Amino acid sequence: QVQLVESGGGSVQPGGSLRLSCAASGFAFSRLSMSWYRQAPGKERELVASIIRTGGRTTYADSVKGRFTISGDNAKNTVYLQMNSLKHEDTAVYYCKATYYVGNYVNYWGQGTQVTVSS
Repeated sequence: QVQLVESGGGSVQPGGSLRLSCAASGFAFSRLSMSWYRQAPGKERELVASIIRTGGRTTYADSVKGRFTISGDNAKNTVYLQMNSLKHEDTAVYYCKATYYVGNYVNYWGQGTQVTVSS
């Protein structure tokens, strides 16, 4: 069974920075990608950034391009989300997702970590 453990959330003023971490247990060789999603109150969950395990290709939501950076450490089975120049609208619960292929595609989710941007 795959488990994702997130850390690094908290409160920060506008313009500040935070780094989220997501550590995955389980069989790394079958993991295709890891992603960060977020969900603000009253809104749908949205993709923030993703990274492919092999090759490291990344994808970002337009709203975070140039401010957020996703990176991975395959040796540690960990993905990071460096968030700079944070804005009020970045306030949300951030979730880590890992996608595996084991004959079919399977997604696992972390428990979520709160990020609050407030002055």
